[in-house]
Amino acid sequence: MTIDAPLNATHDPAARSWLASANLPETDFPIQNLPFGLFEHGGRVRGGVALGDCVIDLAALADSGLLRGDGALTAAKAASGETLAPLLACAPADVSVLRAELSQLFREGGGADRSVLQPMLVPLADVTLRLPVRPPAFTDFCTSYDHIARMGRKTPGLAALSLPVAYNGRASSVAVSGTPVHRPLGQFETAPGSGEVRFGAEPMLDFELEFGAWLRGGNAPGQPLTMAEAEQALFGCCLVNDWSARAIQFFESILGPYLGKSFLTTVSPWIVTMEALAPFRVAARGRDEGEPALARHLRDPADIAGGGLAIELTAELAAPGLAPQRIVRTNTRDLYWTLAQMVAHQTSNGTPIDTGDLIATGTVSGPEDESRACLAEITLGSGVPITLSDGSTRTMLEDGDILTIRGRATRDGFVPIGFGECAGAIHPARSVA
Repeated sequence: MTIDAPLNATHDPAARSWLASANLPETDFPIQNLPFGLFEHGGRVRGGVALGDCVIDLAALADSGLLRGDGALTAAKAASGETLAPLLACAPADVSVLRAELSQLFREGGGADRSVLQPMLVPLADVTLRLPVRPPAFTDFCTSYDHIARMGRKTPGLAALSLPVAYNGRASSVAVSGTPVHRPLGQFETAPGSGEVRFGAEPMLDFELEFGAWLRGGNAPGQPLTMAEAEQALFGCCLVNDWSARAIQFFESILGPYLGKSFLTTVSPWIVTMEALAPFRVAARGRDEGEPALARHLRDPADIAGGGLAIELTAELAAPGLAPQRIVRTNTRDLYWTLAQMVAHQTSNGTPIDTGDLIATGTVSGPEDESRACLAEITLGSGVPITLSDGSTRTMLEDGDILTIRGRATRDGFVPIGFGECAGAIHPARSVA
């Protein structure tokens, strides 16, 4: 197996765009990124690529005659409709060629006619970002050693150390950043051990800072993917907030997560390709003495050497009337399992994956206190609430709060890239008739 994203000209740290906003140090979308998304403008929904403070209209570009390679034109046309699913189904080489041509067209010294390209740039401030793909399926894994240990208050069990455990989530409630988060209704015990059960608004609303991957179709029913094939199935990545109704979840979890998790999962709108993330690959987490060795179907030298990702993730909490304050800083490099291992294990029993399937890592918690990536770890685990700037406190999320997740991939010698925000505002529960 080889990691499917060798360094190429699109990663050149010296490259600069003639669009000035793409060169600002704080931008998530320099010319080295070029993530795909779906946007609405002028009453029409179509695919685009983020660059600085604009989105490149791929439908307009496909019609312009400026794309030279057949593969680039194929990929641009595939991304021109009301879903990016056809783009995810494209040959990886076609998507790579499109990124290369975009890099050339929009970089300084690339030789393109800016007066022709300028009308294809739509300010992000003028568009509405949409869910890039309606996922046929959503699988949420639990791949953080530290999250499992804190939530169970013990060393993770043998199963969690032997395989990337997961549950099949609710694909229909996956929504794009900015979608309102209505406090769910459900059944829960009024107090632990009270024996009193009521139906009402969730009293312990939580977030989970997660990382996700959008998949290409990969296997027929009954045919597992090898690790090499699992790597090829990874199209690109996003940020994920798997909102959690803790009281409902803790009461109902006999067979696993159900209504406590299925009411909403928020994702960032941009898909950052695995090619763009190539400079930020790192070694997978090793196994300590006494931990189970990797199972045969999850063991691959290339994945061990470079199957991980180093992406700093943060969560900010903004209470009504207060400025946002960071409450989490963690990193994907601490995950116990790689994305390819998650995909390979999911298919190991013959389960097929479809184009547009979404997987998430589960809560990305690390060993440090600031890397506790949900309130259940931060406040319930420690017994200490979060103190806000006005002196008020939070144990769980309250109505009016806004929770925003951000991601940043950095490495010396390369231009940092980001994912855009993954945000949601908490709204009161809907009334029951």
